[in-house]
Amino acid sequence: MTTAPLTWLYAPGDRPSVVAKALLAGADVVVIDLEDAVAPDRKEYARAATAELLAEPQPVPVHVRVNALDGPLADTDLRAVAALPGVSGLRLPKVTSPEQVVRVAQRTDAAGAAGPGTPPLYALLESARGVEHAHAIAAAHGALCGIALGEADLRADLGVREDAGLDWSRSRIVVAARAAGLAPPSQSVHPDIRDLEGLAASCAHGRALGFLGRAAIHPRQLPVIERSYLPTEWEIEQAETIVKAAIRERGAQALPDGRFVDAAVVATAQRTLSLARRR
Repeated sequence: MTTAPLTWLYAPGDRPSVVAKALLAGADVVVIDLEDAVAPDRKEYARAATAELLAEPQPVPVHVRVNALDGPLADTDLRAVAALPGVSGLRLPKVTSPEQVVRVAQRTDAAGAAGPGTPPLYALLESARGVEHAHAIAAAHGALCGIALGEADLRADLGVREDAGLDWSRSRIVVAARAAGLAPPSQSVHPDIRDLEGLAASCAHGRALGFLGRAAIHPRQLPVIERSYLPTEWEIEQAETIVKAAIRERGAQALPDGRFVDAAVVATAQRTLSLARRR
């Protein structure tokens, strides 16, 4: 992709018909889930069905969320899918240490020795321990392209009752990703697929915290997420004013309306205009 993804749509690996619909739903990335969305007695079928589908390239980028790295299924998942032509990335659940990322990178590189090698990796931090090690995980290996929170598991681990109780953890991974030179994290899923107003409000809050885009569990959530993360017409106009002023006069300056413009403000405006090109 030439631009950062804004929408990541999950689909259960043991339901090929749902995966097929997800591939046509308009998401920037489809995530085939072999973990939480699949019952224990369906894991083997989900793996086989996913491997069959991804034996060929797909019309959109497809990531696979494998099973927990500290469990008995992850290695089998990785051997089955890591080197397939249709796999654009691997999402690693419940990561708690940088060593886990390194081990996966080494295993997948070996699996792809005759092919493309390690696919892009994305670490999901879903526990207090994972959040505490956020920067070390984000900087663990060159194959790691992103980190994100798994908020349902994190909420349970922390005993958090109110949504605001997760804001410190959210800011922690935004900072960790930036410090490691990674793209801004995407938000965790909004679990109520009918609560589109709540989804929009949550996305606005996530955008204010520094997130970029969001995972979804239903196609109806995709346009809400995209609208929430694309800049508004007013934001685009403000960014254009700043960039034009910077072109006319180099260095720090004050605009006629009193706004101060320096290199950091210009960089932010340029990011806004880059994102606006998706509109």
